[in-house]
Amino acid sequence: MTNGEHAVTDASADWDTAAASFDDEPDHGLRDPEVRGAWAARLRSWLPERASDVLDVGCGTGSLSLLAAEQGHRVTGVDLSPAMVDLARAKLAGRDAVFLVGDAAAPPVGEERFDVVLVRHVLWTLPDPARVLRHWAGLLRPGGRLVLVEGVWGTVGPVGIPADRLAALLAPLAGQTHLERLSDDELLWGKAVDDERYALVARV
Repeated sequence: MTNGEHAVTDASADWDTAAASFDDEPDHGLRDPEVRGAWAARLRSWLPERASDVLDVGCGTGSLSLLAAEQGHRVTGVDLSPAMVDLARAKLAGRDAVFLVGDAAAPPVGEERFDVVLVRHVLWTLPDPARVLRHWAGLLRPGGRLVLVEGVWGTVGPVGIPADRLAALLAPLAGQTHLERLSDDELLWGKAVDDERYALVARV
């Protein structure tokens, strides 16, 4: 729901107001073909090869949901902002995708279970991330995976979750984890960045 440019602002920002311009950020809207291609390649490596059920938590306007759907996956997106969800529904009209308004910490999916829980730049905004990770892990089928894209942003008052801290939080839940550093891949962000950005894929 956020990226590094917005992460240094209040985590309780008015996302309905932000929705109209949210996709203007290169890594939000994925409008540049090279940026879009970079995210598509990463996502393909993180998600299962077979068609799977993906829960995109804090889906924003649905850009990653769309990439997952284009790769043959069935997507359920959840975001707290109704305006974001409306944009995601429009973006994925006609695709095998459902979007729900709800809390990322407790997605309103009932008894449904997923092969992947995909989360980008959301966990750092939530209180008690250890509890949230346990809840997300409980939404997975046996052998499922958490795909977490996170980072630390800002120099004066840094916010976010360092990779080593997130790895430690995942250790009790995951049988196998894979860390990818993303800061040096300018195509993902549409520019050079000098903060910590990474993906952690955890098999639960």
